[in-house]
Amino acid sequence: MGRRTRRLAGLACALVLCATGCRPSFQRADLVILNGAEPESLDPHLVTGQADGRIVMALFEGLTRFDPRTAQPMPGLAERWDISDDGCVYTFHLRTNAAWSTGEPIVAEDVVWSWRRILSPETASDYVGVLFYLKNGEAFATGKLKDFDQVGVRALDARTLRVELESPAAFFLDLCCFQPFAVVPRQRIERHGDRWLHARPFMASGAYTLDSWRLNDRVRLRKNPRYWDAANTQSAVIDLLSGVVPATALNLYLSGAVDIVWDKELVPPDLIDKLKERPDFHIAPSLGNYFIRVNVTRTPFDDPRVRRALTLVIDRDRIVSRITKGGERVAYCVSPPGIANGTNVYEPPRGLRPDPDLARQLLAEAGYPHGRGFPTVTYTYNTQESHRKIGVELREMWGRELGLRVELRQLEWKAWLRAQSMLDYDLVRSSWVGDYNDPNTFLDLFMSENPNNRTGWRNPAYDRILRQANAETDPARRQELLCAAETILVEQELPVLPLFFYVNMEFFDPARVTGIHENIRSEHPLRVIRRTASAPAGKRPHEVSP
Repeated sequence: MGRRTRRLAGLACALVLCATGCRPSFQRADLVILNGAEPESLDPHLVTGQADGRIVMALFEGLTRFDPRTAQPMPGLAERWDISDDGCVYTFHLRTNAAWSTGEPIVAEDVVWSWRRILSPETASDYVGVLFYLKNGEAFATGKLKDFDQVGVRALDARTLRVELESPAAFFLDLCCFQPFAVVPRQRIERHGDRWLHARPFMASGAYTLDSWRLNDRVRLRKNPRYWDAANTQSAVIDLLSGVVPATALNLYLSGAVDIVWDKELVPPDLIDKLKERPDFHIAPSLGNYFIRVNVTRTPFDDPRVRRALTLVIDRDRIVSRITKGGERVAYCVSPPGIANGTNVYEPPRGLRPDPDLARQLLAEAGYPHGRGFPTVTYTYNTQESHRKIGVELREMWGRELGLRVELRQLEWKAWLRAQSMLDYDLVRSSWVGDYNDPNTFLDLFMSENPNNRTGWRNPAYDRILRQANAETDPARRQELLCAAETILVEQELPVLPLFFYVNMEFFDPARVTGIHENIRSEHPLRVIRRTASAPAGKRPHEVSP
């Protein structure tokens, strides 16, 4: 048993003892959630993981926020907005009762400063690319423009913000819900620098403040009484526990120590068939994908023929039927089925279907007939048994069909993220959950200047076509351009190898927990979730034996 597994097993024992009568050193929160991996950060301009984002969006709000039922944008710190006829200028009107958790008013200049911070090269945010829709946002972020006054955001007065975009973006209000657009406290950050999250009292702009953060244990959130919508914040205290071991997650849930488990990677794959029979286990389509990043800066992965050969021998049906087992759909492109293109459904390219004979031909043309002379390949994944099993299957496929030698490398969550950012890998398992319902949320990841690219791949033609698509207002023409860009990505260049599209998997009992609604983004704002008064914590019926 590894060190992290032992820590989580110890945590599980402590919580189970709590549920069975042993008095802990802390009082149980109103709502307890097993949230997934230990947060990398709670700075909204630095986080990249879905688990981190759930916490951050409870602490810090933007101009808009997600509707808990539909995941569509609804008023947040801005109570209303006006949009110009050409779709390029937004005028936001902030609420008169928008305030920090410490009592000071939140004003338009706070928004300007927050957006300048994430755009500043010194911040080095992986998510800075989502602000490139602002006029001159990309030029400022990449250092080509030094004068921030030329970026398309400015305060007209304390309660009015004018935002100008490079071109119309139908999903801009969705972006404003997202954590990179959140408002952060200038006074704290300028005074405390990187340690601003440790300063007390905590300054939050969202529904909750940070009560405590115990590493490898939990983040405790406490209701923000000065939040503009505090009257509708449902739970006074929420604990979000860290954990990555599926068996431990299930035991914690069955014991009643946690109320919700909503990370799909915390579901034991071997038990999915039995779990599907439970009314408190929920599976739904997801706006997310699972793929392999290829480090194109390393030889021989800098050759597109090699990358195409790798994808042409992957049996995706085998992976989803033998390992994931949740009804995931195999993927040959990066845009999930049914994703919107404005008011229409986007039709992605077909992608490269399995063809081992063509794969061997391409590998031979690249100079590696039957794999001879090909260096040992390292496949990197983060700590989860399902990722290891997928790695084992890939190793067998690449070895059998192409004669390649593959070594598996397992990393903890933060080390896995760092390896991708530093291009310290050959092939690495990756995933992405869409930030808004449009193909662009997947396609712009791989633009040359997007820090979330993490492959080393740069393609000016891809960048140019995608920029044209984002400026296009005609849905039919936009469809053509998006499809052309994705064709470069998944049929010609292959810096990423798509495997399958996720489904959402969650444990919660609707009779005990309210406020969770199925939506394609699996967006569940903490502010609306609560455990019902008639449902105390306790052991759940119909236990599942591993």
